[in-house]
Amino acid sequence: MEKQVSKISSNMDTSSIHSLSSESLSPKSYRCCGETTNPAHGKGRRFHLFQMLILPFIPILALIVQTAILLNNIMVHRQEVMDVETQVTIATELGRIVTYMQLERSEVAFYVYTNGSTPSILQRFEMTDLALENITNFPPVALPQEGGGMVEMDLTAFRNRLNEFRQKISSEESSMSEILAWYTAVNAAMLDHLTNQIKETDNSGVWRYLLAFKSLLRSIEGIGISSVYGVNYFGRGVLRDYNYINYVKHDAIAKDLLNGSLNYVPYLKNVYKKLTNAMKNYGSIQNKSDTIVLNNKRTPNITEAIDYFESVASYTNELRKLQQELRLVIKNYVNDDLQHAANQEAIGIAILIVVLAVSPIIIWLVRNAVATIQLYAANLASKAKELKKEKKKSDSLLLQMLPPSVATQLKQTKQVPAEFYSSVTVYFSDIVGFTEISAVSTPLEVVTFLNKIYKLFDARLECYDVYKVETIGDSYMVASGLPVKNGNKHVTEIASMALDLLAGSTHFKIPHRKSETLQMRSGAHTGPVVAGIVGSKMPRYCLFGDTVNTASRMESTGEALKIHISSDMKKALDAIGGYKTEHRGLVDVKGKGLMDTYWLTCKESITHRTVEMETPTYLQDEDSEPVFMRRLRGEDYN
Repeated sequence: MEKQVSKISSNMDTSSIHSLSSESLSPKSYRCCGETTNPAHGKGRRFHLFQMLILPFIPILALIVQTAILLNNIMVHRQEVMDVETQVTIATELGRIVTYMQLERSEVAFYVYTNGSTPSILQRFEMTDLALENITNFPPVALPQEGGGMVEMDLTAFRNRLNEFRQKISSEESSMSEILAWYTAVNAAMLDHLTNQIKETDNSGVWRYLLAFKSLLRSIEGIGISSVYGVNYFGRGVLRDYNYINYVKHDAIAKDLLNGSLNYVPYLKNVYKKLTNAMKNYGSIQNKSDTIVLNNKRTPNITEAIDYFESVASYTNELRKLQQELRLVIKNYVNDDLQHAANQEAIGIAILIVVLAVSPIIIWLVRNAVATIQLYAANLASKAKELKKEKKKSDSLLLQMLPPSVATQLKQTKQVPAEFYSSVTVYFSDIVGFTEISAVSTPLEVVTFLNKIYKLFDARLECYDVYKVETIGDSYMVASGLPVKNGNKHVTEIASMALDLLAGSTHFKIPHRKSETLQMRSGAHTGPVVAGIVGSKMPRYCLFGDTVNTASRMESTGEALKIHISSDMKKALDAIGGYKTEHRGLVDVKGKGLMDTYWLTCKESITHRTVEMETPTYLQDEDSEPVFMRRLRGEDYN
């Protein structure tokens, strides 16, 4: 029985309205890494504070890392652009040296082919030497040495070798091939180094300008070589087979490289057209080139050779202007790239500084916000705990006023429909002579007396599957079989309870009249009833039907210290067995007429009708009385 009552109470607790005040804020609802923590107190608070601080720190750290990577990429790009600038500077200076060597080669060739008729060769040597003195980065280049072979030379070795070679220059044709080969080898070595420099910068956007620069420089080199053979043709009258082949080859290579350079940088085509249109002798250069290609033997003419030399020199000077234009484009491009890289680097540094400056502020704000939330959570948890306690008290009080199942349904749906029960047992009892006792007693004594006896009865009801319906004055009403149906157990539950209460009442002393014992009159009946909630302000679970009236008549027509039952209840007890009854006979019941009734005496295993009943210790205190009574007297009830 106790297990059943406990189960009903437990079901009521779990099925009641789930409010925020209990489970939702209890520490059990906070779990992290499989461990229960309370975010409002102690280690749980520190752990959750650490978690909340980590959350903003992760994106901040990611932003710092991203900005650092971006800044590093910008700095790497800037370094690459600076390297390109250095390489462009080296290429420009090297191209200048190549240009002076080309001019010197043309002067030397003209000097040889005209048998030393030009005195400007020494001035050309001085200009080349001055360019070599002003170069800041002269790369070691592999140059031809005496006796054959190649040797790597630095600037000093190259200048010594150049001066030695200049001293051996003669006007004989036998040395011309050697002169031409040496200058060509020097320029080829420098141009190869320039090409290697450009290959290293093919990842930057300036590479096509550098390639155009290199192609234009090689085109000028080809024109210079071919012009040497052209001067030879006009100065000697004919080109021998080897010289003719070299002329045609270098002339074709020069034109092809020039076209490639113009294709790499398309806007140079317009510049080239303007340069050629402005040249007065551009057409004569083409005509003389066609004449050399025919290679018809003619009378040597120094004047015509000088005119051809000057025309080609003028044309190459125009191409060098084009080269200067391209060099300016490269410089501007590199400068713009450097400026852009510097701007990006400044922006990256500024972003990094802002992130580093703002990060502590964000973390501090988050910490304050989390601390405020945790303080609020702690207060809320405390209030929720108090609310849970109060809810338990209110639920306990509600369960004492209404059946657990009915109370649960009433809280959840706010309405409980009436229900018909085909068979329940209803019990009534009252106190014999209560009116006389009340007449000679003070109200306080009457209340104290009723409070003690009903506490005794209420304590014994916990042992049975019964529901206390109500008390009206000295009348005590109990039912079994509702609102939770229990089959046919309701008859035995009421019978056992009635015997128990009767036995207890015989040992109860009236508090303010110690010499008198309590005399109870009890009655019970089994039958159908309708039960439901009545009222909304103070809802009561009420029973309706003839069964209630009959049970009340059984009590009112009974006798003191006896349990009066109807024949219907007697038949139900006989069907189950285990109880003894005595036939009373026919009784005139108001509103029912004559009824055959019985006395319930005891259980079959018990020989005496009255049984000793242990009274709870809190009821043995004669001074025990309701709290509100102490308030009325102004006593301290704490």
